[in-house]
This record gives sequence, C-alpha cells and structure tokens, in this order.
Amino acid sequence: MSTDKIPFVDLVSPHRLLENELVTVFTAALRSASFVGGELVQNFESQFAEFCNAKHAIAVSSGTDALRFALLAAGVGPDEIVLTVPNTFIATSEAISQTNCEVMFIDIDPKTYSMSSTKLEEFFTGDCEFDTSIKKARLKKTNQIVGAVVPVHLYGQMANMDEINAIAKRYGCVVIEDACQAHGAEYFSKSLDKWVKPGALSRAAAYSFYPGKNLGALGEGGAVTTDDDDIAHYIRTIRDHGQEKKYFHDMEGYNGRLDSIQAGFLSVKLRYLPKWNENRRKRAHFYHYLFDRIPSIALPVEPQWAKSVFHLYVIATPHRDKLQKYLTQKGIGTGLHYPLPLHLQKAYGYLGLKSNDFPVAEKVASQLLSLPMFPELSEQQQEFVVETIADFFETAQ
Repeated sequence: MSTDKIPFVDLVSPHRLLENELVTVFTAALRSASFVGGELVQNFESQFAEFCNAKHAIAVSSGTDALRFALLAAGVGPDEIVLTVPNTFIATSEAISQTNCEVMFIDIDPKTYSMSSTKLEEFFTGDCEFDTSIKKARLKKTNQIVGAVVPVHLYGQMANMDEINAIAKRYGCVVIEDACQAHGAEYFSKSLDKWVKPGALSRAAAYSFYPGKNLGALGEGGAVTTDDDDIAHYIRTIRDHGQEKKYFHDMEGYNGRLDSIQAGFLSVKLRYLPKWNENRRKRAHFYHYLFDRIPSIALPVEPQWAKSVFHLYVIATPHRDKLQKYLTQKGIGTGLHYPLPLHLQKAYGYLGLKSNDFPVAEKVASQLLSLPMFPELSEQQQEFVVETIADFFETAQ
C-alpha cells in the first residue's frame, strides 16, 4: 500500500486474503439454511471460550447486549448504581441504563486512561456508607445501593484489575468487565500469580465484534465470557426471548442472538487473531521507537502488568485538533476516541454533571488522537506518519 494515503484502519486487505474461507462459510449456511443458532454458533462459542481461557462464551448480537445481559445475569438490581468511566463509547453507559440502573462515573488514571483505583476508593470512602446488614455500600445522598463496577479495558489494554477487584469486594460490588476493545489482552494478576485474560478476575466480561475490532464480524456481534454456570445459563436464555425450549418462556427476554453466518465468519478470523494481535504489538513498539525523537507528544503507557493488543494507538498533545487537520491534509487517517466525555453529553444532561467534575477524563478528551493502527500497517507507512508529525511540530504550529 502506498504512503500517499494511509487509512486510519484497513478493513479491506484482511478480507481479501480471507475471501475464499469467508465465502465458504456463507455457501455452507446458504445450502444448509442454518441461519440462526446451530453448529456454527456453537463451534464459535467453544473456540472463543478456549481462546479466552473461559469456561463459557455466549454469543450475542452486539457488545451492548453482551454488557447488558452480563449485568442482568449477575443480579444487578433495578435502581442500583453502577460505576464506570466517562471516557468510553456510550454503549457502556447505555447497557447500564438499560438494566434500569443508574450510571455514575469514576475518573481515570492520567497515564493508562483506564479507571483510577484511587478515585474509585475515594468514591466509596467519601460518597458512600457501608450497610452492614446487607454488606453493600449505599450512596449517602440517595441511599441507593452501589451494585456493580464496570472497568473498561480501553484501546486494547486491561485496567488494573487486582486493585479494582479488591475495592469492589470490600464494598460488596459485582465486577463486570467491558472488554469490547480487548480481544486477547492480558493482565498479570498478583492475586493469582499468573497472566489472565478478561473475565478471569470478574463475574463476566463483555466483548464486541463490531467490524473494526481486533476480532470483527462482517456486521454486528458480541459475546460474554464467564466461568459462572448460572450466568452462562441466564444469558443463553435471555438472548433467545427467555426460552430454553421453543415457545416455552421462563422469563421475558430479548432478541439478542448472534446469527450463524457471523459466527462462522468469526471462527475463520479467530484463527488469525493471535498473529494479528502480535502484529499490532510490533507496530505499536515500532511507533514507540520512531516517536522517541519527538518529545512534544505523550505515548501510550503499557504498565508491566499489562499486555495490550493495541486496538488503538493513541497519542496525546495539546495541539491535537491542529495536528489532526494537518495529518488529514497529508492523506493520513486518524480518529478521536472520545472527544466529549459521557458526563458532558446531552444524553446525560439529566445527571446534572458539569465541566471539571472529572478533570482527567476531560483533559485527555481534548488531547488524544488515534493514529493508523492495523495488522497490515507497514513500517514505511509508520515512518511517513511519524515524519509528518515531526514536520508539524517543526513548521506548522
């Protein structure tokens, strides 16, 4: 691919390489008329569970459904408070609100951009009191139970799960991981003394297979991984209108199934995911090397306890908007993840939150810029990206 125009993400090249395999999946489904459920879905669930080192993987229709169903399955009750971060896609908070819970935000760590365990502890010690009769925290202002914590594994890197888990356990909270950007990411847990993937340190982890993800469908898709048999059973039931047997409904459910063709596509692509993730890591480390001579930007921080799969490669600079415009003029695609924190979105105006309520999230939202990152990205393209950024700081400000 020429450096004349570098896309932010390349969804064409991998599908050209896999075209014959993907067409075979479609042809098999067409000839069998197996479009919903069945062997293709079951095979993918088994394969993805193995990949995630989880007992169960339950395929659903989207990452939003995955997180919503996981919260419901974990027994997070109506009107309870669920804590997450303000710098994430709105699907995280939508899933919380759609379980009839109230979303509240915790500010982020200024280096990793994931949930700050310090701010999480401050929330419980400052804004809550512990109800010893039910062994859960209650918000002082409203007396609501704080039911769950949803850390987001942002940009392909896991949050500091040992610290978050320890705090949540002290205050009686369920932990559900938003792993929608973290397919294959790992975390070294001191509590377990080993590297683990999302879901190993919580009740469940939610994944998205939106096309641009490290493991992306050719449409919508998601999954929940868990070692909890009851959670797995609940989600398998609720995703299919609450029925375990056709026309016999144990509960009201949802139409939240993953279709068979998408499951088959994902099975094909899952075989390549370890290689793709490793390529992303190589590309990220090459960016690190190239950027060493440009002190004007902040690079992604990968702590010793993390193995990121670099769903995104995100730099920070106070000159973000001008830099993005300059890169666009030079034919380099970029992305903004996320330019307006959730607590300042019109959709959450009813919460009464305001500027500077979460200062770290607000600061980085104005500074972060996502650079081209995909497995097929070449060193030549990366060199052009970094040279262009160097030119910007030398001549274009």
